[in-house]
Amino acid sequence: MHFHGTSRINEHGRLEIGGCDTQDLAEQFGTPLYVVDEALVRQRAREYVEAFKASGFRFQVAYASKAFSTVAMCAIAEQEGLSLDVVSDGELHTALQAGFPAERIHFHGNNKTPFEIEMALDAGIGCFVADNFSELQLLNAIAGAKGRKANILLRITPGVEAHTHDYISTGQQDSKFGFDLAGGAAFEAVRQSLSLDHLVLLGVHSHIGSQIFEVEGFRMAAAKVAEFAVNVKAELGQTFRVINLGGGFGIRYTSEDSPLPVRDYIGAITDAIRSNFTAAGYPLPEIWVEPGRSIVGDAGTTLYTVGTSKDIPGVRKYIAVDGGMTDNPRPALYESKYEAVLANRAAEPAAETVSVAGKCCESGDMLIWDLELPKAETGDLLAVFCTGAYNYAMASNYNRIRRPAVVLVKDGKADVAVKRESLEDISRNDVLPERLRKAEVQP
Repeated sequence: MHFHGTSRINEHGRLEIGGCDTQDLAEQFGTPLYVVDEALVRQRAREYVEAFKASGFRFQVAYASKAFSTVAMCAIAEQEGLSLDVVSDGELHTALQAGFPAERIHFHGNNKTPFEIEMALDAGIGCFVADNFSELQLLNAIAGAKGRKANILLRITPGVEAHTHDYISTGQQDSKFGFDLAGGAAFEAVRQSLSLDHLVLLGVHSHIGSQIFEVEGFRMAAAKVAEFAVNVKAELGQTFRVINLGGGFGIRYTSEDSPLPVRDYIGAITDAIRSNFTAAGYPLPEIWVEPGRSIVGDAGTTLYTVGTSKDIPGVRKYIAVDGGMTDNPRPALYESKYEAVLANRAAEPAAETVSVAGKCCESGDMLIWDLELPKAETGDLLAVFCTGAYNYAMASNYNRIRRPAVVLVKDGKADVAVKRESLEDISRNDVLPERLRKAEVQP
């Protein structure tokens, strides 16, 4: 079993994270429970910053808050010197509630609403990543009405297809995101941006996908972006000050995954930018990247309590836990794979193969297929690793199941970052119309 960060088996034979016994965490905070290894989050953030400092480039490392957005996480990102990506009014509100410096916030998204644009302009964010021609016009109009100018990057699709799941591959020509490079839309977007009085074009943004384990895609994207920058300068006289090559850096979920060290990803990106731009006699730009999953993914562990089991002789044995697709929809969405242990019996050898089912009313609510475990009993504690990214962020109330709490663990202390939802929270926003309060309903 591969342990991440501060995770280990303690002297009691139980899983420990951040110096906290997971059985104690489950008893104190209940299950399901998201446990975040704060030390590992900070370590991952520092790996990016240190890799860029070694490169000599001006840079911004913007944490992609879509992976895991809470006030506490925004505070950690700010303390570690990161910038921040947001893609909604909710993520922006969370960042502002955390006191995150607005000038280090970048606003993404392919369909920003007028309300979101106004909110971001009023907050004084550092940059919008413009995704389409409609947005250019809308952003310019709203900024003009407020007597302001908006800094922008243009999101371009460079035609580089990452080797990843179709739903998280975004750099290919046929994508809902960005201006197509090959078809000429990207060049036209630059031309239009320069003609709009209330937009300030800083540069371009490219993101080729997620959960990427090689550097060749980033090298290819850098080369295409450099070629585009040279053409734009020659034909329109515009020099890009910023090149943003997105994120997508992979993590290890299972033994099938082999991510590279952060320094290898950043080294490949900075080397490619330096060589391509220098060869063209182009001023070296500031480089931005947007890691999300690779900062928080392997720092998260979800704890569940084992409930019922079902043994189908000669076919399969199922064990069911007190969570499922409501707190982790990724297996249902992407066929994502995870590793897990019985946290309260972590030192015991495996004795059987089971498949872990969630409690939702869906046949597809399966967390892990064919997992080797000690013989699991009702009441055991199952720990599923690498659930820090897109689990809490995508959690739902399907079947009116309450969303779990989030705790940060570090140096033997556990602090609540998100409270567990109560039954009252489930119906808090429900409204019973007056006509339904009548004793008799008219046909």
